[in-house]
Amino acid sequence: MAVSLSNIARGVLIKPPKVVIYGVGGVGKTSWAAGAPNPIFLFCEEGQGMLGVERFEPRPRDPVLRSYVEVYEALTALRNEPHDFGTVVLDTLDAFEPFLWQHTAAKWHKETIEDFGYGKGYGYAVDEANILLQWLDALRNERNMAIVLISHCETVKFEDPESASYDRYDLRLHKRLAATVDHWADCVLFANYRQHVVRDDEGFNRERARAVGVGERVLYTERRPTFRAKNRYGLPPEIPLSWQAFQDGIVVPTTPQPEPQPQPKTKTKKES
Repeated sequence: MAVSLSNIARGVLIKPPKVVIYGVGGVGKTSWAAGAPNPIFLFCEEGQGMLGVERFEPRPRDPVLRSYVEVYEALTALRNEPHDFGTVVLDTLDAFEPFLWQHTAAKWHKETIEDFGYGKGYGYAVDEANILLQWLDALRNERNMAIVLISHCETVKFEDPESASYDRYDLRLHKRLAATVDHWADCVLFANYRQHVVRDDEGFNRERARAVGVGERVLYTERRPTFRAKNRYGLPPEIPLSWQAFQDGIVVPTTPQPEPQPQPKTKTKKES
């Protein structure tokens, strides 16, 4: 069908979210994803713990997908076979990345991703990653599924063009893949324990700074110098680490409605 003025639509188009969540070890990223609507997990490493979640199990008592092909086959099944899952969770993205490198190298008849030379292999790997992201988009558009990609974090030096470089938390991914999934996602959420710094007076005009926390787990939704984050839903900058808090925080903009116009008064027979 040709595109014409008859195809114009108006209003907010609501789709399930595409989320990347990363954070420090043991903070509860997998548990957070388990609270999403009817999730199905694609484990790329041993990360289920004691959670009784539904997952693909390609080998008996082995819930880990161990190659790019197995992940691709799982996504194909979710797209083509009947099911009632509401969320697909890839756990973890950084465990999947070596599968991506192996697949890319084999496709181009190389031994390793480094054999391309000059970092070119990582560019080819991003091309293959985009194919996977397109399949995830298809699950969202055709099967109305939310998408959650989980990653560990690492501390990296960030070269800020507006100031001196500094350390920050970031996705534990090659910088090209990190940039790609950041652009693709609706939300990049950083999970951490809430803490604050107190300063102890040691005397002789000296202070010692130390971090203090009580184990409260939070999600950060907006970028700060110390971590990568973003969201397209108007979320508060900081929310509790729970899917319900994430869902409740999403602000759905409404289309302004025109103000009702006064109707002309109908004259009665007496007024006539």
